[in-house]
Amino acid sequence: MERFEGKVVLITGAGSGLGRAVALQVAKEGAKLSLVDLNEKGLEETKSEIQKVVLNAEMLLVKANVANEDDVKNYVDKTVETFGTIDGFFNNAGIEGKQNETEDYGSDEFRKVLDINLNGVFYGMKHVLKVMKEKGSGHIVNTASVGGIRGVGNQSGYAASKHGVVGLTRNSAIEYGQFGITINAIAPGAIMTPMVEGSLKQIGGEDGWEEVGKAFVEPNPMKRFGKPEEIGYLTAFLLSDQAGFINAAVVPIDGGQSYKY
Repeated sequence: MERFEGKVVLITGAGSGLGRAVALQVAKEGAKLSLVDLNEKGLEETKSEIQKVVLNAEMLLVKANVANEDDVKNYVDKTVETFGTIDGFFNNAGIEGKQNETEDYGSDEFRKVLDINLNGVFYGMKHVLKVMKEKGSGHIVNTASVGGIRGVGNQSGYAASKHGVVGLTRNSAIEYGQFGITINAIAPGAIMTPMVEGSLKQIGGEDGWEEVGKAFVEPNPMKRFGKPEEIGYLTAFLLSDQAGFINAAVVPIDGGQSYKY
C-alpha cells in the first residue's frame, strides 16, 4: 500500500519517538520527507533507520527550534523549495517539562513548555496553512496528549500547552475545512518514547524508573505502554486522503485509560 506515493510529508520532532515512528511509516508508503528537529544527531539516526527499509527514500533534514518563528518559516520554505509543496504535516515537536505542583512550578519553565508545545504548533500551522490553502488541499495532525483532554498532576505547563493544542486544532479545522484541508490531533497516552522514559526517571531515578513505569501503567485497561509504531499507524491514516472527511477530531490512543474512572 503506497498511500503517500508522490506526496510530501513534513514532520517536526522527527529525531526520535513519535516523529521517527511516523516518518518510518509514511516513508514505507512512498512519502517524500522533510524531517525537522533541534537534535541533528537524532535526525541522522532517523534517516539511517528509514534507509534500512526504504533504500531510495527522498529526505530533507532541517535543524530548527520550533519555538522560534523564523526557524519555523525557514523549515517550511526549505521544504517547498526542495519538494515544491507540502501535502501532510505532522506538527509533533514538544517537551514534557519538569514535574512539580502548581505552586512550585517555575514560571520560566512554564513559559518554556508553552513556547515549544503550543507556540511551536501555532507557528507551524500558520506557515504550512498558507502553502496548503494555495494548493487547495492538505492534512495536518497535531500532537496533543491525554493531558490535553484531562488533568495531569504535577505537570501544569504540559497540561496547559496540550489543552491549548486541542483548542487550536479544533478552531483552525473549522476555519480551513472549506479549503480542502483537514486538521486533527492525536492524544497519546503513555507511549514508551525517550520523553516518557525521561519523565519516569524524574520520579524514580536511573535505578528505579522501570518499577515506576510498571506502577504507572497498572491502571491502564491494557496494562502496558503503547508502542511508537502504534502512533505511526494512526497518524499515517490521518495524514492520508483516506481520512479526507475526518476534521477537528482529537483521537485518544491510550489503551482506554482516559475513559476509565
